[in-house]
Amino acid sequence: MNYRAVCFLAAALLMAAAPVSSAEDAGTPFMTNVYGRDYQFLNGKWNAIVDLYDQGEKMKVYENRTPQTGEEFYEYSFEGGLRLNVPGDWNSQTPELKYYEGTVWYARHFDADPQPGQRQFLYFGAVSYRCKVYLNGEQITEHEGGFTPFEVELTGKLRSGDNFLVVQVNNRRTQDAIPALAYDWWNYGGITRDVMLVTTPEQYVRDYFVRLDGNDAGSVKVSLELARPQAADVTVDIPELKVSKTVRTDEDGRAEFGVKVKGLELWEPGKAKLYDVTVSCGDDSVSDRIGFRYLETEGTGILVNGKRTFMRSISFHEEIPQRKGRAFSQADAQMLLSEAEALGVNMIRLAHYPQNEYIVRLAEQMGIILWQEIPIWQGIDFEDKGTESKALGMLEEMIFRDRNRCAVCFWGVANETKPSDARNAFLLSLLEKGRSMDDTRLYVAAFDLVYFNEETRHFEMDDPFTENLDVVAVNKYMGWYHPWPVPPSEAVWDVVPDKPLIISEFGGEALYGQHGDRNMASSWSEEYQARLYEDNIEMFRHIPNLAGVSPWILFDFRSPYRFHPTNQEDWNRKGLVSDQGYRKAAWYIMRDYYKEIKNSDK
Repeated sequence: MNYRAVCFLAAALLMAAAPVSSAEDAGTPFMTNVYGRDYQFLNGKWNAIVDLYDQGEKMKVYENRTPQTGEEFYEYSFEGGLRLNVPGDWNSQTPELKYYEGTVWYARHFDADPQPGQRQFLYFGAVSYRCKVYLNGEQITEHEGGFTPFEVELTGKLRSGDNFLVVQVNNRRTQDAIPALAYDWWNYGGITRDVMLVTTPEQYVRDYFVRLDGNDAGSVKVSLELARPQAADVTVDIPELKVSKTVRTDEDGRAEFGVKVKGLELWEPGKAKLYDVTVSCGDDSVSDRIGFRYLETEGTGILVNGKRTFMRSISFHEEIPQRKGRAFSQADAQMLLSEAEALGVNMIRLAHYPQNEYIVRLAEQMGIILWQEIPIWQGIDFEDKGTESKALGMLEEMIFRDRNRCAVCFWGVANETKPSDARNAFLLSLLEKGRSMDDTRLYVAAFDLVYFNEETRHFEMDDPFTENLDVVAVNKYMGWYHPWPVPPSEAVWDVVPDKPLIISEFGGEALYGQHGDRNMASSWSEEYQARLYEDNIEMFRHIPNLAGVSPWILFDFRSPYRFHPTNQEDWNRKGLVSDQGYRKAAWYIMRDYYKEIKNSDK
């Protein structure tokens, strides 16, 4: 059975976002395209207090009290101490915080000028991992999840002139967190993405979703919602397509309608055709750059605009290895994506969590497909309903932030989980939630349970949950964690033979500049890594339903998992590019393979 999906695409100098709603708002929980609105950044140097023993709440440091009498004193001060960059992780900013897991209090002053008829919101691109936010001594919101945005309305709470903002941030790993206690990347803590003060009219377009209607290039479908329930006129303009349509929302402030178009040019990988789109209501107007294409599966193939397309992919973490810290800026996005583009990819798997919007937007502009996922990565307690509720919230935040973004064509719901009734129910709830919010993408999960059956002499996998997915992905490290049971040219795969299969991780570790025996894994050499890539590429040629491959990983990345004293030193060395930015021998092998695949698709 074919699964048909529509994936509208967009790229813009403006950025999109999906913050958590204020209490009065019903329905859509996120303000779409916050970067296209009236805002001021609250980035820069923030004062900070490291609270190792979690005493700050008891001391009420968020009140920022100072002595008023000769008898008073307080055992804290935001002034004259540690200062941290926002956005940024604290681990990379001072040696003492390199491994720190706990609470840090951030604080800063800012000026505001609230006006009648306007609303103000405080928006965070991401805070890792838990936080509480205080304004002028009062708690105004809290959030859990280190990779998705949230917002809180400040209307009526802001003072004219000076305001004092405090954020309590905690990145301590816990069993009920997502990800949980142990994971193979660095546990960066801090206010890791932009902080903004956003101003809107009293009534504004809170959400819009513009995409093809099915796979009909002659029809565009629009769904939208106003911030407050009210019947009002809303206009959608797409000038290049000569579209200007005004509709009236229902009493709940919602509308959904179709628009006929002529001469629509579809977006495709490597050719990012985009259209100016403006959505306006009263005093509010939001502009975007949106492209359109359709995506579907047919048998074992993935089709883009009706053309079977092999996913030439790569993964990377949201990290700048040379800086040993989180990526957070447009310049960071350019560095990561330009190296991926040089490899010859048409897709990137953003591992293993929603990455910042600069990366997503620039990928759109470059015509690169994205697979984006929430960090359901091993160790998750699938029987804990509280954990399931958090996962559903993270999925919702991820989808609402980026469902207008063309770069995202795959929603990932899990990576390397073990079958159980509890896991199946947990993941099925994620799929149901996702498809209820966005049925225009393909849903995927990555598994690591492929084994070699000695009787059939085939590679096989037994996991019934694959039946629920549009595309199945497998992480398999042949030649690294798994010795070859047969020569690569004789490796026969019988894994979900009726569905598209992506090898979502493969590879092995090598220390850049280290040379040694190409037959010895323990050499940690570029020669061994190169041979491993050659062998895996040979195996790929014999997987009948292969729809894409994605090596692990583009860059070496930091990980406390990895403590070999000379070859790793807190780095996972599976990168095709070293932590210093040098390409290893395997990079060139993968680039040539992708050239071959691209030429064969022409």
